[in-house]
Amino acid sequence: MPVYLLAAPGLAAQTGATDEADAAALRSPVPVPIPRLAGEIDVDGVVDEPAWEAIEPLPMFMWAPTHGGEMTERTEVRIAHDDEYLYLSGRMYDSNPDGIRANTYLRDAFSGDDLLSFVIDSYNDYETGAWLGTTPAGVRQDRSLSNDGDFTGDVMPFNVDWNAHWQVVTSRNDEGWFAEYRVPFSSLGFQAQGDEVTMGIIVYRFIARKNERHVFPFIGREWGQGGFLKPSQGQRMTLRGVRPATPAYVTPYVLGGLSRTPVLREPSDAASFWGTERDQLAEPGVDLKYSPSSNLAIDLTVNTDFAQVEADDQQVNLTRFSLFFPEKRQFFQERSSTFDFGTGGFTDRVFFSRRIGLERGELVRIYGGARLVGRIAGLDFGVLNMQTAPTAGRSGENMGVMRLKQQVLNPYSFVGGILTTRYGSNGRNNVAYGLDSQLRLFGDEYLTVTWAQTQDEVVRERNVLDASLVRARWERRTDRGVSYNLFYRRVGPDYLPRLGFQLRNDFTLFGGEFAHTWLRGADATLNGITLALVGENYQRNVDLTLESRSIRPEVRLEFKSTAMITAYANSQIEDIRRPFRAAGVSIEPGEHRFTEAGIDWSLPRSTIFRGDIRTTAGSFYDGRRVGLIFNPTWTVSRFLEVVGGYEVNRLEFPDRGEATTTHLGRLRLNFAFNTHISFSAFAQYNNLDERTSVNARFRYHFREGTDLWIVYNEGFNFERDRGFDPRLPWSAGRNIMIKYSHTFIW
Repeated sequence: MPVYLLAAPGLAAQTGATDEADAAALRSPVPVPIPRLAGEIDVDGVVDEPAWEAIEPLPMFMWAPTHGGEMTERTEVRIAHDDEYLYLSGRMYDSNPDGIRANTYLRDAFSGDDLLSFVIDSYNDYETGAWLGTTPAGVRQDRSLSNDGDFTGDVMPFNVDWNAHWQVVTSRNDEGWFAEYRVPFSSLGFQAQGDEVTMGIIVYRFIARKNERHVFPFIGREWGQGGFLKPSQGQRMTLRGVRPATPAYVTPYVLGGLSRTPVLREPSDAASFWGTERDQLAEPGVDLKYSPSSNLAIDLTVNTDFAQVEADDQQVNLTRFSLFFPEKRQFFQERSSTFDFGTGGFTDRVFFSRRIGLERGELVRIYGGARLVGRIAGLDFGVLNMQTAPTAGRSGENMGVMRLKQQVLNPYSFVGGILTTRYGSNGRNNVAYGLDSQLRLFGDEYLTVTWAQTQDEVVRERNVLDASLVRARWERRTDRGVSYNLFYRRVGPDYLPRLGFQLRNDFTLFGGEFAHTWLRGADATLNGITLALVGENYQRNVDLTLESRSIRPEVRLEFKSTAMITAYANSQIEDIRRPFRAAGVSIEPGEHRFTEAGIDWSLPRSTIFRGDIRTTAGSFYDGRRVGLIFNPTWTVSRFLEVVGGYEVNRLEFPDRGEATTTHLGRLRLNFAFNTHISFSAFAQYNNLDERTSVNARFRYHFREGTDLWIVYNEGFNFERDRGFDPRLPWSAGRNIMIKYSHTFIW
């Protein structure tokens, strides 16, 4: 059997590295083979098969708390494959087995548990990957990765709502805990060159009580706290003779529900002013997923429904712009990064899937649709088309997107294009298209250039430039030493991507961020110190006058415990032409100069009680503001997790004699009786609309793709006497839905 020739002579896999130069020997500059299994594996979590013994364990090194230090516990991780599956086993020995943490049964929850996780860059593109993990309780965690796990891009690099078909089983005894994975190649996708497949692999074990992380391969500290989640840093590994099955997953569902909505009666109808409108729902639907080859996936959906999706977190809007809510619906998660076409920040983009099936917060029936995603050589491609039903006096709409990304120059660079269409019979047809490129020119230097344009039936553009967006960005990506990000963006007044998201229009932006990070000794309590300065300057296109400007110096302290403290000051100018309302208070036109300061504190992520606290105080337009946000999480036991959230803002405008206080509270109770049965209750209160909403969900997870959901939603009017006559009813409306889906595999 092949063995892993990754360790330098005399450097044992489990002894730790004395310095980064020695530890670098744990990473081979050329791909190494993944062994083929020599016998059967019973995926029972025991790791006792002879086939495992024939494989050398991966050489691990300590990532934290002391980078390159001596590992205090023994970790044996092995990886292998056969024709259809990738296998991974872990023996996580522990000198104190009672100290092993298995804090929750909740899927995808990070609750300070011990972990065995790995990242698979299955397409070997150095940018995207699947992040799979488990805990001693056998809880599954799966996420997709994009943009090489880097937060300097245009979209969030982690997608926690992505799920895939794979298997993991764990066990425990007085020596430690053990895990066995079996991951179908059909769930990963890959490209073969002849009989050979190359993938990038990162594996890590986390010992929660010690905040100790063992990682393979060696990854330098310059990549920051999340360096072990960067697909580009994975060890390139090869597989031969892989012939994955091409199963078809057919998932029909049935949905039934009841809803009650209060309606105002005519005065002569009854003694009570409020009646109830009842509605019943009973309908089927079906999803189909099929991969005819290892590098192509096709999804079809008919009568799509997302009744089981968790409610959005409410937000308090203190700006004059629209709020952004992330996509949570599972159908739109599969290789969603293929369709990413960012145009600035984490919000602006040409394609935003929440435009499909949602209109101003209201659900719109989706008749059905299809998606095709894949990769050929260095070309990523994706096509999506959906048809919605008529609603609220509007016709049905057909919405489509096509995305191409071609790798060029090196594994970190690409050029691409996008086309989106939104057609209906109500005179709101819209087309958007664009080109983009990201080039790694040398070292850590990246150049990003983007152009996009729209054509809209309602807006008659004055010229091509006014219906376009142009952007350029030069950045140095590193978490050690000097980093910077210089950017330019111009958005015309007629640029309107109706299938995307655009925070503001008609401006030209110049800005930049300069930072310097000092990494202290590997065993220092304070791991890193960063000084940063961020500046943005928005000008109106029509007369080049200032619209807004901000300058923000900040200091970030990163601790060995993973806690982080950020202190900042923000000086801002806003030239307001039209009045708007912020938290219920009118902001009048004029030039407003204000300054605020704040401290953000993130608690260690591996503790039973964790979360973050954010404070801010200073002037606010022509008044002042004090704000506090507290988001705690308490893992009471593996059966119960309590997630809270409270945001308060005190706004005062002495010259106008106005003042207001906003309160936004959230409470989520997550119950997990085992890895199959769970219940969550999510309540939110926002004093701006004086209403409380409750979303409760029961789930029985039979197996991947087969679930029973019972979902309850209701809104409550806490302030029933708020200028209405007659008095508002206690319930603002409720519905109860039952959904059962069952996956058949052929």
